[in-house]
Amino acid sequence: MARLVIEGMGRQPKQLPAWLLYDAEGSRLFEAICEQPEYGLTRTETALLEARAAELAAALGPGVVVEFGAGSARKVSPLLGALEPAAYVALDISADHLAPACRALQRRHPDLPVLGICCDYSRLEQLPDHPALEGHSRLGFYPGSSIGNFDPAGAQALLRQFRRLLGAGSRLLIGIDQPKAVQRLEAAYNDAAGWSEAFARNLLTRLNRDLDGDFQAADFAYRAWWDAEQGRIAMALVSRRALEVRLAGRCWPFAAGEPLITEYSYKYGPEAFLTLAATAGWRGVGRWSDPAGDFALHLLVQADSEQQRSDP
Repeated sequence: MARLVIEGMGRQPKQLPAWLLYDAEGSRLFEAICEQPEYGLTRTETALLEARAAELAAALGPGVVVEFGAGSARKVSPLLGALEPAAYVALDISADHLAPACRALQRRHPDLPVLGICCDYSRLEQLPDHPALEGHSRLGFYPGSSIGNFDPAGAQALLRQFRRLLGAGSRLLIGIDQPKAVQRLEAAYNDAAGWSEAFARNLLTRLNRDLDGDFQAADFAYRAWWDAEQGRIAMALVSRRALEVRLAGRCWPFAAGEPLITEYSYKYGPEAFLTLAATAGWRGVGRWSDPAGDFALHLLVQADSEQQRSDP
């Protein structure tokens, strides 16, 4: 953690890995964001999964479901009900959030083997040996448009990582938030109740606690805006004045108005996303979207796989 923070603080602009936002309190705050009226992504994706669960299950086929960034593990439930997989594996960075999520999911699906792995899924090289995983194909599930937290090069690397982790012949169902009106995009990350701001500010609390930082929350303003040139929402804590912060054993100067990027959220239209996926060795074989075209689920197979499936 210290190494990644030092690396991020040395960038221009300063930028920290988005997963640092998700300690126990950050995970709780993010769940609150998902309930806000301005943030429609979670509701739209959940409704899509519920309405099309049978079609999705038929397209995915049998195997073990591996969810990247499982969070509360609520979105996957209708898919598991329709699919009846051999097992379910939840990968998440927050152990405090992962354990109760897996217990709740197990109660909803008592006959399903449920495994939780606390990890940075972007760096996980292989799943641990476990009898429930042996002899089954792997079905990746990556909801929430979380791939948007990575820049295009990082997203490409992540999709390649998923190929290695899931193995030959695997499939990946991934949620993608699509471009929409700027006013709607910016409102989603600037909710009136202030949960998005609290989520970003909690990062300073974590850095102070875990890496001996001395951030003062009052020295920073929260800001989220649409960057049209890059096709992304940028979220940052912006220094209100020139100051110096101690963190991870070093001193870091901030100029007045200098941002500390807490996360980006890239948005991809269908063609742009499939082009990105192709560069990482994936091929699109299915797509489901809500009527307004705000959000899409893409089904990908490995481009060199011999397995051929008709578009759903």
